[in-house]
Amino acid sequence: MRYIIVLPFVIFFSTSVFAQEKWDLRRCVDYAIQNNIFVKQQELQTGFAALSEKQMKLSAYPNANFNSNSGFQSGRSVDPTTNLYTTNQLLFQQFNLSADIVIFNWGKVKNSLVAAQLDSKAAQAGVEKARNDIALSVATAFLQALLNKEQIGIAEIQFQQTKSQLEATRKRVDAGTLPELSAVEIEAQLARDSTSIINARATADLSLLGLKAYLNLDAAAPFEIEIPPVEIIPVEKIADLQPDYVFQMALQNQPAQKLNQLKLQSYQANVKVSKAVMYPTFSGFLGLGTNFSNPFKSITNVDFTGYGAPNPSLGAVNVSGTNYFIQPPKFDYTQTSKSFGQLWDGYFGQLDNNFRQNFGFGLSVPIFNGSNAKTGYERAKLNVKNAELTIQQADQQLKQDIYQAYTNATAALQRYNASEVTLRTSQKTYDYARKRYDVGLLGTFELITNQNNLNRAMTDKLVAEYEYVFRMKVLEFYKGQGIKL
Repeated sequence: MRYIIVLPFVIFFSTSVFAQEKWDLRRCVDYAIQNNIFVKQQELQTGFAALSEKQMKLSAYPNANFNSNSGFQSGRSVDPTTNLYTTNQLLFQQFNLSADIVIFNWGKVKNSLVAAQLDSKAAQAGVEKARNDIALSVATAFLQALLNKEQIGIAEIQFQQTKSQLEATRKRVDAGTLPELSAVEIEAQLARDSTSIINARATADLSLLGLKAYLNLDAAAPFEIEIPPVEIIPVEKIADLQPDYVFQMALQNQPAQKLNQLKLQSYQANVKVSKAVMYPTFSGFLGLGTNFSNPFKSITNVDFTGYGAPNPSLGAVNVSGTNYFIQPPKFDYTQTSKSFGQLWDGYFGQLDNNFRQNFGFGLSVPIFNGSNAKTGYERAKLNVKNAELTIQQADQQLKQDIYQAYTNATAALQRYNASEVTLRTSQKTYDYARKRYDVGLLGTFELITNQNNLNRAMTDKLVAEYEYVFRMKVLEFYKGQGIKL
């Protein structure tokens, strides 16, 4: 049987609450499930998985983006409305809206969504597995604490028996019928019994501290567990918990097996996703845009100043056989800074004039990208094989654990039956030894030996009884009935 290590738990109860009532197993398990940090971390994983699933659902819808730029430009630059070089200082603004949608990509989006949904279910199974592990670990610590507290009672019974023997022996020593050595021997035994009580109480306290550590309770806080009589703890008949039957039930009920199956299915879906990456993608796109620009200065006056020199490059006019070259006119321009209102003059008209649209279809064909796509595909197939091996290993380990638990339960039942016989025999032997000691036919050492044998038989019976109960509870746990006392 594998013992599962449990991380500490978080607690917010005050010390006064602990002192008011005792904790039974159900309360310990429920509290641990609600407050364990590892369980809370697993619950957070379900949140992450749910977000991934939601994101994959939305990825099937078109992407849309809007951007706008506003600013000032100077020096030699391109006017965004005319696409001509200018040296004027400009105030400009641009608006663009773009959208695209994947039309066909060989099931990449669809299978990605399937994988995300399976991952979400796997995360939920992970939470159930964590809760099961916590329940089993707390039950183990709880039963150990019960056993240790019961052993205190056995040690106290032996102490009282030895004390009574010492009182009777002291009277006989005082009367002269027994030597002083008999009383001294029983006094030594009484000291050993007192030490046994101290050790039993220390062991019980340590087991309670261990249980409190599982629950993450303050070590100094008062804490008591409710002790149900072990003989009334409900236990199924071992004939109803045959290992093969329990194993088949466990394959259906244990969250660990569900988790492994869901991970395998997710990896299988990711293989299809990785394969789709190697094929072309067909998509559609749409774009809308417009812009506006306005110089910071405007022309307020134009003066004609005459003509320039004849310029052959402008051509010539032939009059009566004579070529007259064209003289370009000359003007003086007066520029003044615009007011704020003038800068934005004709804003909406210019946006309307510059409005543009585009739409079409795209094709993306992966040719060579460092073999990333093919490597990802091969890695996805290896993940599937690894998940299959994980399932086989987990199922084999589960079967081994169940058969081992059944073997342990059978052996514990046999030990318990044998311990009952041993206890009855030891009790009779002690009773006879006590009677012989009382009439002076048995020495003190022999009496103490028989008493120790009786005490050991009582302890062995108690340990065997608790071990049998625990082993049966483990089988019930694997069967899917949870942990209950």
